[in-house]
Amino acid sequence: MRRWSKYCLFIGVISDFLTPYVLGLFDPTLNQFKDVMSLIGDVGSPVRTPFLIWSVVAGTFYCLGLPYLYQVARPVSKLAAWLLVLSIGLYGVSDCIFTGLFSVDTHEASWNLSTWIHNIGSGVGYSGFFIFPLLAAFYAQQKKDKKSIIRYLQFFVLSIVVALGYALARVPELQSTLVFGQLGLWQRISFLCNYFPILYFIKTETVSQKKPFSKNMVQ
Repeated sequence: MRRWSKYCLFIGVISDFLTPYVLGLFDPTLNQFKDVMSLIGDVGSPVRTPFLIWSVVAGTFYCLGLPYLYQVARPVSKLAAWLLVLSIGLYGVSDCIFTGLFSVDTHEASWNLSTWIHNIGSGVGYSGFFIFPLLAAFYAQQKKDKKSIIRYLQFFVLSIVVALGYALARVPELQSTLVFGQLGLWQRISFLCNYFPILYFIKTETVSQKKPFSKNMVQ
């Protein structure tokens, strides 16, 4: 598990990223620029079942990647290790797996139980996903890796800027404008910005572990 956990985390990121684009090939009604990704799992979606299964699988890979996060960060800081695990674990379970188990139904006038669980779970899970670069920066600070601290903070600022644009795109009065009329695009860019710090973490820690005497220096 320790050997393959890193690859599970990587597969979780890639599969999560590819979800709307691969399934979108089989749904001619899906507008990647305007439709949010949760609509792929809507009751009326032609690719609803594959989307729900895919979401659970992606979330499972995220969870299988948690031992890697803990194993890498634990020698530096036990607190940082648990915080990193918690942030990705929340996203894998509350957003990905809950999305697969509790889909939305836009045809109902009010939210049903499944929609409530889906939306609350997505909010909680995305929060963990969103703050990952801050937690990674804390880990890098414990490790005294100034370059990574700056990079993680840059990722976080970029995520805030794009998330703000995504929030503005949800305002009905702004959806008629060219910039904020592409809700689906804003959401996809927002998620993309959150994938970057995870991939950067995997890359930098892989390189760090290959350096001679790096393990002894940490200890």
